[in-house]
Amino acid sequence: MSISDPIADALTKIRNAYRAGHSQVIVNHNKLVEALVNILAEENFVNSVQVLDRDPENHINYKRILVILRYTNDGEPVLQGIQRISKPGRRVYVKADNLPCVYNHTGCAIISTSEGVMVDRDARLKRVGGEYVCKVW
Repeated sequence: MSISDPIADALTKIRNAYRAGHSQVIVNHNKLVEALVNILAEENFVNSVQVLDRDPENHINYKRILVILRYTNDGEPVLQGIQRISKPGRRVYVKADNLPCVYNHTGCAIISTSEGVMVDRDARLKRVGGEYVCKVW
C-alpha cells in the first residue's frame, strides 16, 4: 500500500507514540522525513534518530528511521504538539518576510527551502522562504 503523504504519516506516528508513552517509534524512510526528524533531534524534541538500512534476513525490505523519544523527569513528553501545515492538496508557502512564529518562539516552524530543510529562525537569518511543512511546540 502506498502512502499519499509520507510526512503526515511520520508526524502522526510520532504524535501517537508520545500519546501512548512509547520510548521509540519506527517511521518510513524518505529524504524529507529524515531531514525533518533530524531537525527534531537538533531542537531537542527527540533524543536521537537512527536510519535502519535494508536487511532482507530480518524481513526489513526497505529503509526505516528509528526515533528515540524524549520525556521530562516527570514522564511528560517534551514534544507537546506537532501539526502538519502544508498538505498535498493545499501547499502553503511563506516568504522570507512573513516567516511564522510558533507560540512566541517557544516552538519552531519547519520550512523546506531551496537551501534545505530548516527551522524558522535559521530561515530568518538566511533570508529565505519556502514551503511551510509543519510546526512543533
